[in-house]
Amino acid sequence: MDITMIEAAAERLNGHARRTPLLSSPRLDDLAGRRVLVKAECLQHTGSFKFRGGWSALSALDPQTRARGVLAYSSGNHAQGVAAAARAFGAPAVIVMPSDAPKPKIENTRALGAEVVLYDRGREAREEIGDRLASERGLTLIKPYDELQVIAGQGTCGLEIAAQAAEKGVERADVLVCCGGGGLTAGIALALEARAPGLRVRPVEPEGYDDTARSLAAGVRLGNATEAGGLCDAILTPMPGALTFPITSRLCASGLVVSDDEVLRAMALAFAHLKVVAEPGGAVALAAALFHGEALAGDTVVATISGGNVTPEVFARALALLG
Repeated sequence: MDITMIEAAAERLNGHARRTPLLSSPRLDDLAGRRVLVKAECLQHTGSFKFRGGWSALSALDPQTRARGVLAYSSGNHAQGVAAAARAFGAPAVIVMPSDAPKPKIENTRALGAEVVLYDRGREAREEIGDRLASERGLTLIKPYDELQVIAGQGTCGLEIAAQAAEKGVERADVLVCCGGGGLTAGIALALEARAPGLRVRPVEPEGYDDTARSLAAGVRLGNATEAGGLCDAILTPMPGALTFPITSRLCASGLVVSDDEVLRAMALAFAHLKVVAEPGGAVALAAALFHGEALAGDTVVATISGGNVTPEVFARALALLG
């Protein structure tokens, strides 16, 4: 795929997705030791960037196929993005979700009109469940990241970053992207390659789930020992995607890895100084910007906050760090 698919997705998203702001705070700049620009995708519809990919994929289907319904598997954010897009198009949606996904994400997906099918991600494979249901019901499967139209939709975030950075006079910077399977990372990287080649994408992951960082270093796709139980539920995936990894390996610099404590501190600081709510998986990039400055180049860094769908309990843990 190339920039033309992302531009086409942007046309289909026009008037439906929000152009999320690129925020800043003098206090965060001081903490990071450089200018920090934060792309607040937590303010996107359904609370994450996943709405972009969901709308892109559904809007690219022919009406007859779309009317039969769609299926997705997700821990919550892709689920809500696809469910919201399906509801807008009047299409049925079936979402396969892990039983240990945050309860608000399960409830919100149902509230958007989708049928939720729960599974045990420690013993069952979501891909197998999804393939079976799609075949049995004649549904179109929309994968969370290894789907060209999904990657194109996520790439529209990169188009916005390129334009907003230019408005602020930023021509060179590391762009830190919260990374699970790599859809957002790959999409942003493709958009920046075409529109802002001086902006370099760096994927960011939590400790223990750094499959992309290790894969980029090794030059081949490597997996995680587990994809369950971590704080950053939104970005816990088995390994980089078959479609996304060739893109990230070509366009991205080395990955960064942050601790759970750094993630919680970044969530607290985002609330205190930007007045936005970040979920753990959506805060890893900001954590890297604030606490791993030695690994960054230049006097400006761009960091995505990819989602804000956090449980009250986890958010309270983060806010407690503000003292």
